[in-house]
Amino acid sequence: MSVDVAGKSLVELLDMLEPAPAPDPVSMMPQTWGWGVLAVVLIGLIAFGVHAFQRHRRLNAYRRQALSELAAADNSAAITAEILRRAALVAFPRNQVAGLYGENWLNFLKQTSGNMSFPDKTFKSLIEAPYRDAPADPDLTTLAKQWIKTHKSDRRAQ
Repeated sequence: MSVDVAGKSLVELLDMLEPAPAPDPVSMMPQTWGWGVLAVVLIGLIAFGVHAFQRHRRLNAYRRQALSELAAADNSAAITAEILRRAALVAFPRNQVAGLYGENWLNFLKQTSGNMSFPDKTFKSLIEAPYRDAPADPDLTTLAKQWIKTHKSDRRAQ
């Protein structure tokens, strides 16, 4: 196809040009299978992380509930002891906790708490707490909060 360009103005020559073809759209799909595998692995890891987080929150809901009740306990020794007992009943098998009292109850708390160090006076006040209506020793409330936060539970899945 020959076109006579002699005697044509520059504008006329420009009008004769054909537009450049548009490039094909770039695909957003990975070009190799490795990227697909990586995407599947990442999605799996994210799903596992979300599941683990939800499971952790569900298994520790009793701790959050006990701590909120402890904050509203008005420094009552009897209520503090009751909250501690209920938290232990949720965290450990009933037959292991329900029958404990006195020194056995204190030994259980010490064994399951890990590395708590409180004066024996504080632990002893916990034994007497359900039987008297007196303000809690501040150390008793601290002991209860620390045990609720740090004890090692036997419950794995529910």
